[in-house]
Amino acid sequence: MCYSEFGDIFEAIASMDADVLSIEASRSRLELLETFLIVHYPNAIGPGVYDIHSPRIPSQDEYEQNLEHLLKALPAQQLWVNPDCGLKTRRWEEVLLALQHMTAAAQSIRQRQGRQK
Repeated sequence: MCYSEFGDIFEAIASMDADVLSIEASRSRLELLETFLIVHYPNAIGPGVYDIHSPRIPSQDEYEQNLEHLLKALPAQQLWVNPDCGLKTRRWEEVLLALQHMTAAAQSIRQRQGRQK
């Protein structure tokens, strides 16, 4: 779901009972988290952590910070790590490096969480 007033339509979205919601979130600076702090969504959620409309490539550390922020609102087993919708606006060298950083950040967070359990 791209660029919507997510909170305004949350009940309708929840009633669809999708296995995973993939939601644009990076351009809105993860603003949708407010909705998840108020209303519990029972299924998996993939808030985008990579703004595919920008040529800027986030660092691994930036991804990790965003993921840590997301984990304050969502349990790890509910969170899917993915870019915002579509990658067609970027060149391969941008996409590959950005996705490598995103993957490394997810792995790092998972390792840290494993040590905490």
